[in-house]
Amino acid sequence: IYCVFATSYRTLEKKKYSYGTEVYALVILIVVSVCTATGAWNWLIDPETQKVSFFTSLWNHPFFTISCITLIGLFFAGIHKRVVAPSIIAARCRTVLAEYNMSCDDTGKLILKPRPHVQ
Repeated sequence: IYCVFATSYRTLEKKKYSYGTEVYALVILIVVSVCTATGAWNWLIDPETQKVSFFTSLWNHPFFTISCITLIGLFFAGIHKRVVAPSIIAARCRTVLAEYNMSCDDTGKLILKPRPHVQ
């Protein structure tokens, strides 16, 4: 059990140092999503969009087109996995550590809980 726990703890410590990359990926995802939503709003409220063809309307709104292509490219590159995976790993580690009266925070720091008193 100790060997498994020590390996898991080392993995958690490595994840703690890579925490910054997940935050960076989340910030990029949020910025590109906001840009896409803003471009979509401008694209939809433009009266010319209804009068011209689909590709012409995309050509007339390069901000929306570029941000949409960037967002799709980020999802194909797997940015959503970098954002979601740390929370899944932390939740699984908390489940295992709870059996040993321990827990961990979101950065991977180990939290030792007091032992319950048996009477």
